[in-house]
Amino acid sequence: MAFRSSTSAFTSKVPRKVLFMFTLSLSVTYLFYSLMSCYNSLRFPLQGNDVFPGRLATDETTFVTLREKLYSAPPGLAEATEATEATEARGTEQRTAEWARTQASPTRSYHSEAPEREHRGFSTTDSGLRANCTTDYGEKKLPQAIIIGVKKGGTRALMEALRVHPDVRAVGNEPHFFDRNYERGLDWYRDLMPSTLEGQITMEKTPSYFVTNHAPKRIHSMARDIKLIIVVRNPVTRAISDYTQTLSKKPEIPTFEVLAFKNRTLGLIDASWSALRIGIYALHLESWMQYFPLSQMHFVSGERLIVDPAGEMAKVQDFLGLKRIVTDKHFYFNKTKGFPCLKKPEDSSTPRCLGKSKGRTHPKIEPDVIQRLHKFYKPFNMMFYQMTGQNFEWELEEDSEPRSSQD
Repeated sequence: MAFRSSTSAFTSKVPRKVLFMFTLSLSVTYLFYSLMSCYNSLRFPLQGNDVFPGRLATDETTFVTLREKLYSAPPGLAEATEATEATEARGTEQRTAEWARTQASPTRSYHSEAPEREHRGFSTTDSGLRANCTTDYGEKKLPQAIIIGVKKGGTRALMEALRVHPDVRAVGNEPHFFDRNYERGLDWYRDLMPSTLEGQITMEKTPSYFVTNHAPKRIHSMARDIKLIIVVRNPVTRAISDYTQTLSKKPEIPTFEVLAFKNRTLGLIDASWSALRIGIYALHLESWMQYFPLSQMHFVSGERLIVDPAGEMAKVQDFLGLKRIVTDKHFYFNKTKGFPCLKKPEDSSTPRCLGKSKGRTHPKIEPDVIQRLHKFYKPFNMMFYQMTGQNFEWELEEDSEPRSSQD
């Protein structure tokens, strides 16, 4: 009774509002300490389970989005951004995967990303891209003209002279697409080509095309209106030059006389030897004329390309529909090498000649062997003159055989 009386007295003296505030403060304090006690259990699961998985999920989503964007782009966009060593699909996949990996890496550097992307030719914009566009200005196209032959005829000299023309862009190395790499496809072939602007011509040279059986049909399937250039040379001189090149690489091979004859006593020529077979121009030209008219072929004299390079270049430029820019001012005859060298007409710098592999001195060939070869080739040469409508006058060279070669 006494305790109840004291409690009642206390309650009556303390306002209810003060009692409520006191009770609330105790509840808040209890809640605060409860939260503090479980702080560690809340913090570490958050870092381990939510932050990092969330970042990976974000990068994975970005990876999928980028890949869908590339694959849904207009035809040719993936090819425009691929590196020249990879095919279209593999190049796109590799760059995309690499991009995703760098995104997921915590040490990714944003400062090095832009130069790397520029080096790969990777564009940050999708609009305005055309098929096969590269970091260079222009567009990669299949060639409109090809130097198809012949080996050791002067094709290298002709191509180097054509490169001087501002409206000609040519592949550096011989692609060998139509004889060795045809299974790689036209996209691979086009990717080898340099970028060209409007009005420029894309070219390549592979002399072995002229003697490849499947080359005419394959080139015709690619472009039936393509222009073909064939540099021809006295087949006897050409064969000796061909042998000289092989001899420089394989000194152990038999002599020219041994390889040229099946039976030297009977004078039987071994026409199966490639060095001699290439020079039967009429035989090879017949295959090309089944697919292309003569109006799409231009024959360059290898001999005149040496003694009158500007004259031959004028004809080639006319054939290609180019302005005559490469003239006699661009050539200087090197007496040591025995053929012309290129120079810039506006400066006095040293003329640029072909490499050491060009202009080798021919080995001494016995005169009776040379005469026998001239007789062997004569009927084929006459047929070739009739087919092309040009007389290359190789019969006038029977009494004198040049000692230098050019290709």
